[in-house]
Amino acid sequence: MDNSISINKLSKAYGKTAVLNEVDLQIAGGEIFGLIGPSGSGKTTLVKMIVGIDSPSGGTVNVLGKRVPNLALLQDIGYMAQSDALYPELTGKENLSFFASLYKMKQAVLKERIAYAANLVQLTDELGKKVSAYSGGMKRRLSLAIALVHDPQILILDEPTVGIDPELRLSIWNELMLLKREQGKTIIVTTHVMDEAEKCDRIAMVREGGILAAGTPDELKAAYGVTDLEGVFLQAGRDAK
Repeated sequence: MDNSISINKLSKAYGKTAVLNEVDLQIAGGEIFGLIGPSGSGKTTLVKMIVGIDSPSGGTVNVLGKRVPNLALLQDIGYMAQSDALYPELTGKENLSFFASLYKMKQAVLKERIAYAANLVQLTDELGKKVSAYSGGMKRRLSLAIALVHDPQILILDEPTVGIDPELRLSIWNELMLLKREQGKTIIVTTHVMDEAEKCDRIAMVREGGILAAGTPDELKAAYGVTDLEGVFLQAGRDAK
């Protein structure tokens, strides 16, 4: 498939601190791609570069054939940040309505999308409550609903299931796979949970601002002669030294 996202020699530094170092990555349209690595490895900085929230120090990012950052791409990207950016004094429904109103949607479609997104994350019965009364897990679920509400072609989810119970986590992953299979969505997920990494079509293991290894979970396990992705990460780290 054509690449939805093409990253070439991407670098990012804050002052003298290098966060990303000449990262090359190609992400195909219609796949679930996982960015795996510990906190501080550069995953969040990388997804911010893809969204266009921050500009690179060097290299390029192209999304759907357009150079990032590009305001015109925001209609096509749904982004869920690691930190919830919500309005606590508004209700869940008011938050969803506000963020949905930023995109080009007819009123009837907007209403349908709000209902769909709230149902997906099992918040329909809680939409009338102020977000200040939500638990941490409920806020994460609302943030995911907001990322989905405008029906974007590309979903970029930074640690989407942190603080969410296992049953709902499974439900969300099932929906992500359905979105990929039936609607051809391109989905990028950052995680440090290896069983989530196993659900991805392909993954890239990130450490110290670089890509240690990339491929399908089965390819990586075969290449490193191990039975799980944790073993791949450990072995790839040793080989990189």
